[in-house]
Formats: sequence, C-alpha cells, structure tokens
Amino acid sequence: MAEKKATTAKAAAPKKAAAPKKVVKKVEVAVNAENVGFRAGDVYNALAESEKALTVAEISKKAKITVEETYLGIGWLLKEGKVKGEENKISLA
Repeated sequence: MAEKKATTAKAAAPKKAAAPKKVVKKVEVAVNAENVGFRAGDVYNALAESEKALTVAEISKKAKITVEETYLGIGWLLKEGKVKGEENKISLA
C-alpha cells in the first residue's frame, strides 16, 4: 500500500500594506527676466527684514514664494554680488 504524506497547510504570510504613493506636484515657473527679477526682490526683502542668514526654505516661507522661485531669485542676487552663502544659509553680502 502506498502511504500518503501528510500535508500541512502553510499559514499565509500577512500582506503588507501598500506604501502610500508620493504625489509629485508639478510647479511651473515663468523663467524670464521680469519674473526672475521680481523673485530676486522678494528674496532680498525677506533677507533684509530678517537681518540674519536664512535657509532656502525659510526665505521661501517668509517671501511667500515657491522654493523654485527662491532659487531663481538667489541666483540673480548671487550674480549681482548682493547675497552670499554661508553654512547652508543665504545672507546679504
């Protein structure tokens, strides 16, 4: 007689919850001299009001502009020699 092997039911592995998908928000920034000049003014005014070095995020929040616009303004001001970077912060030159 043939013996049957006992089969054991394996416990199903618990399903992992799907990781939440990151929502990537597209930001459109008008890259022209007028818009970049205005953003430079926003950045300059935020730094002048604070009277201390700020991070990009702090400048963005204080000036009420996006981080991308903040970088545009910083670039303009760096080119003009009006700001400088120090320890991951931006200050007036």
